[in-house]
This record gives sequence, structure tokens and C-alpha cells, in this order.
Amino acid sequence: MSDRNSHIKSPAPRPAPAPHQPDLNLLRTFLAVYRSGSFTGAAQLLGLSQPTVTTQMRTLERQTGRELFERLPRGVAPTVVADELAARVAPGLDMLAAVTGPDAMAGRTPDPVHIAGPAEFLCTVVLPALAPLVADGLRLRVASGLTDALLDELRAGRHDLVISTIRPRGRTLSAVPLADEEFVLVAAPSWAERLKEPLAVEGPSVLHPVPLITYAEDLPIARRYWRHVFGRRLSCPAAVTVPDLRGVKAAVVAGAGFTVLPRYLCTEELASGTLVPLYEPDDPPINTGYLVQRPGVPDNPDVNRVRDHLLHTAR
Repeated sequence: MSDRNSHIKSPAPRPAPAPHQPDLNLLRTFLAVYRSGSFTGAAQLLGLSQPTVTTQMRTLERQTGRELFERLPRGVAPTVVADELAARVAPGLDMLAAVTGPDAMAGRTPDPVHIAGPAEFLCTVVLPALAPLVADGLRLRVASGLTDALLDELRAGRHDLVISTIRPRGRTLSAVPLADEEFVLVAAPSWAERLKEPLAVEGPSVLHPVPLITYAEDLPIARRYWRHVFGRRLSCPAAVTVPDLRGVKAAVVAGAGFTVLPRYLCTEELASGTLVPLYEPDDPPINTGYLVQRPGVPDNPDVNRVRDHLLHTAR
């Protein structure tokens, strides 16, 4: 017996629903939260209320199915998912903002420029150099840290500019030389009276019994100085480690021992005699610092203003 319904065609299978694409407003808000480190900071940048920012981030997390920020007592911390999302969307959003920026920014408070680098260089050199721009209306957000981590955060869009102690590899970042820092071996006058002449005659072994003050356990600056100036490996351990060269300088000025410092950080102390060079080689070790930013046109015109001013000041 034949099937009376055999001539009826089965309905075609429905295509799988396309994944939901977040709209640009959500992504802009996400990037503002990512760069400012808080919902409140993003709200101020965007001219929104803090509850609106919170709601938009909950919506984006629901659409992506992933947590983007870890809520902290003060601000938020991005997850790995947020780092990856920022790296993907920041270049396009920044370019779009650059195209539409002038009209969009009319009548609004200018966005702050996010700059990061070594704390000592920022506080001693960069902030004094940018003081005239701040007085003229520039807004700044300053962060410090280790170079590798700061460059990763720059790639992800968290900073606009980074002062780097190394030239970054690859083409994802644009770097120009900013300043050379010369390193000098110093101690307080009480130590210098006992050490300077023996050091010139007997070599660096006379320093081994003296407390070495440094900012890290692996002695990166001192080790480099020893290799470059004395042609040998530094073998004495640190007596004191302080994760800020300004603290290292303070301890040495007070007579705790000796250290190696960048000259820019101790110019006044050397001039006043509260620190004394223990050794003055003809060819002191020098490290070049770089001003680094992501390629492309920044959405905030003050980024280039800060960049050009720092380069001009350095020259």
C-alpha cells in the first residue's frame, strides 16, 4: 500500500542561530572600564551614570557567556577573557573614535592620557616635564610597574604611552628613543672616605664586605655595572632590597651602604655632596629609555600632545 503523504516534502532544517554580536556602545563602555580600572572611572570618561555602566557590562558578560571583570573592593581587575577582547576591539574602536572624535568631544571634559613606566622616572622626570600641560588643562592617569607587564598592558589598550627600559620587539608597538640614563656607583661620604682610594687600587673586591642596597634580589643594575666597568661578575648579595630606587637612594644617603643609581635620580645629592661617586669610569654604562605607543591615530589628541612634549623636552 502506498503512503498518501509521500509527496509532501520535509521542511528544510533551520540554520543555527548566529552568535550575538555586542553593539558598539557595549564595546566602548567595556574598553573604558578596561582602561580606567573601574566602573566609576568609565562612567566619568563616557558621561554615563555608574549604574548604566554596570548594567552594560552585565549585558556584555551575558552575551559573551564569560566573566570579563573581577569585582574588587576598589575598582575591577580584567580577566584573561577581557585582555583578549580588549586586544581585538581596541584598535578598531580607537580608529573609529579618531574619525568621529572632534564633533563627539565638543563640550566634553577631555579624556585623560594614560601613561605608565618606572615609578622613579615618572616622578622625577616625566611629571615635572608635563606640569605645564597639566596647568593648561591636560588630564593624566599615571601607573608604574615592570616594563614587560606594562608593554603587555599597552598592547591590550590599557595605557596610551609607556616609558620602556627596552626597545619592544615586533611591529605591534611603535618606539622612539626618549633619554639615556647613565649609571653611577655611589655611597655616603662616610663610606666614600674609606672606599674610594682602595677601590681604585685594589678593584671591586674591596666592596664585598660593604652592605649593597638595591631594588631587586637579582641585582640587575649593579650586575650590569660590574660587567661593563669591572669586566667581572658581581658576587656579593644584597643587604637591603627596596622596590623603588628612591628608597634605595634614601638608605644610601643615610649611610646604609653603597649602590648603583641612574645619575638623573641623584644629581642633587651628587652636587651637594650627600652622595659621592666611588668610581668614575671613562665609559660608564648607559641604558636608553623608549617612549612607546600603539601604531595608528589615537582617539585622544592629548596623547600626541604628551608624546611630542616629552620628546621635545628630552631633546
